[in-house]
Amino acid sequence: MTTATTTLAQAEEALPTGATDAVGGGRRPRRGRGRESDDTRRINWWATALIAVCSLTVLIPLYLAVVVALKTPDQLVSGTGFEWPNPVNWGNFAEAWQRTNFPQALTNTALITVGSVVFTLLTSSIVAYALARNIHRPFFKGVFFYLLAALFIPFPIIMLPLVKQTAILGLDNQAGMIVLYTIYGLSLNVFIYTAYIRSIPIELEEAARVDGASTWRVFWQVIFPLLAPMNATVGILTCVWAWNDFIMPLVVLTDPAARTLPLAQYVFQGQFNTEYTTAFASYLMAMAPLLIVYIFSQRWVISGVTRGSIK
Repeated sequence: MTTATTTLAQAEEALPTGATDAVGGGRRPRRGRGRESDDTRRINWWATALIAVCSLTVLIPLYLAVVVALKTPDQLVSGTGFEWPNPVNWGNFAEAWQRTNFPQALTNTALITVGSVVFTLLTSSIVAYALARNIHRPFFKGVFFYLLAALFIPFPIIMLPLVKQTAILGLDNQAGMIVLYTIYGLSLNVFIYTAYIRSIPIELEEAARVDGASTWRVFWQVIFPLLAPMNATVGILTCVWAWNDFIMPLVVLTDPAARTLPLAQYVFQGQFNTEYTTAFASYLMAMAPLLIVYIFSQRWVISGVTRGSIK
């Protein structure tokens, strides 16, 4: 027993310091790992406080919008503009409701937005799946970079040809707007989907094919359910775009009854003046549905962006 102890002591003296710690039971490396873990959990409170303060600055324009919407024109021109109105003028919302024909404009906007989101999720995910699983082939790689190149084309360049083509094809209505949003959002959405689909193990698809599943069935029953975070991300981006867009409905829609909320709100801007109080009331009314949707789905958006960036 004494010989074994002496041999172990001589071996520890001959080994380097790190190896000696390992022979001694690994207690020191565990303490080192604990210190590293403590360092990673340490919070930089100064940076956190700075980010929190900068994040709260978004409430300033929101507060200003609410204050302006509750003021009369006389109250607006007096003071700095940040004072809370006394008395509060709720009549701006009623006037904005009537002058913009809010129910009809809201229905048109919701119809275009919902249709655009549904068709975007279906088409973009299918195209991205085909490209992601065949990106090693020259043809599919060329198509992928062709779609990416469309991101660098400004909309005003193709605006006039678009107006003529939609008029000729009879797409100057809500259905045409849904088609246009689906097509023009394809480039960015395919780029987002492709990065995420390539991070999904292909072994899942191979296991489904061994069981006799076709490519179409593999996509809908294996891949598409896994795209839930990216579907939420793409859906919210498309929803915000279609809901708030002004220029495309302005140049495409020809029927005044089909105008969306941004177009209906344009009535408050005249050649020489702008009715700010009523206009801001209509802005808040149009923002409320989209804000509610985003509040309930923001965690999916953040999760989708994070997962899509990590392969």
